[in-house]
Amino acid sequence: MIEDTETIDEFLTRHAGDVEEAVRKAASTEIMPRFRRLATHEVDQKAGPHDLVTDADRKAELYLTEELGALLPGSVVVGEEAVHANPASYEAIQGDTPVWIVDPVDGTRQFVHGEPGFCTLVALAQRGVVLASWTYAPARDQLATAVRGRGAFLDGERLHAGAPEADRDLRIATSHPDYTTEEQKRALLGLWTEGVAPRACGSAGLEYLAIARGESDATAFSWEAAWDHAAGLLLVEEAGGAHLTLTGEPFRITGHNTLPFTAARDAATARRVVGLLRAQ
Repeated sequence: MIEDTETIDEFLTRHAGDVEEAVRKAASTEIMPRFRRLATHEVDQKAGPHDLVTDADRKAELYLTEELGALLPGSVVVGEEAVHANPASYEAIQGDTPVWIVDPVDGTRQFVHGEPGFCTLVALAQRGVVLASWTYAPARDQLATAVRGRGAFLDGERLHAGAPEADRDLRIATSHPDYTTEEQKRALLGLWTEGVAPRACGSAGLEYLAIARGESDATAFSWEAAWDHAAGLLLVEEAGGAHLTLTGEPFRITGHNTLPFTAARDAATARRVVGLLRAQ
């Protein structure tokens, strides 16, 4: 088992390309052949009509679980679909063992509707710290990667989030109301104010990529599931951005965050969004 981050750094130097290959292969063999070809029996509901799962989700996660575990012996995989089947498996994120955090199809609703706005998310973490991430949008053939301390990249080109333009409304992607409590709804109402242009979010992973690219300014999300956030938060950080919860602390993938929280192109914008969320 890997015992320290230095050794994980060495692993990433040697095998980051192998992880990329596994992510691409999962998409090419299990996801894209089903894109716009899903049969009715290949789509199920989990918690409700907005929480869908498909055969592509299940099979891609199984593929990644096997491949990633083999690449890093002693590691564990925490995948969205496996946690749905066994919620206790989520607790591995809080342990000392290196953990792969996997969302096989982030944006399943878009995938089911035949829209290209979905991606596969993989992050490598240990002791609650995200060390590397891969965000792959197979319908667009875009791959974004980040390694802590080494920067963020999209298709090999370095990402710089920059700062929002001073003369334009702040572009913020927000949680869908179906995924918020009444208290969170009140907080999010703070974004409906002059100088802010809120909109409903799509795939969380692609929203984070948009921030890292400087195409969107911030998010305001109200749920904690690590598979939705781990990869993207590191991508934003390594592109120069920041993330904060309502208490003014960075988001923790281990949970117990005060929600909603924000990720933004720079620290000043993150503080501004938190101020708006607190205003209600």
